[in-house]
Amino acid sequence: MLNIQGLMKQAQVMQKRMQEEQEKLANTEVTGSAANGLLSITLNGKSEMKKISIDKTLVSADDVEMLEDLFLVAYNDAHNKVETLAEESMKSATGGVNLGGLKLPF
Repeated sequence: MLNIQGLMKQAQVMQKRMQEEQEKLANTEVTGSAANGLLSITLNGKSEMKKISIDKTLVSADDVEMLEDLFLVAYNDAHNKVETLAEESMKSATGGVNLGGLKLPF
């Protein structure tokens, strides 16, 4: 016979862990870079951009397209790192239970 109270208690514990992991992730920052670190973008765990760093050697009116491409590369690098952190964080919070592709935390 299933112990419904036990399952409910486990679900509450898992929910609390997930909430704690979400808060921790939101306060985490990751940096993605392009051109060997000459351009970098820092995102928080919600994929919100927090900082951009551009080496002065990249700034040239003739290279605007290249600079735009580097922004995309750096942002995507940082965003992928956030996604990886989120997956690892949720695995930790759920004790490895697969939530069926549920996009967490945000």
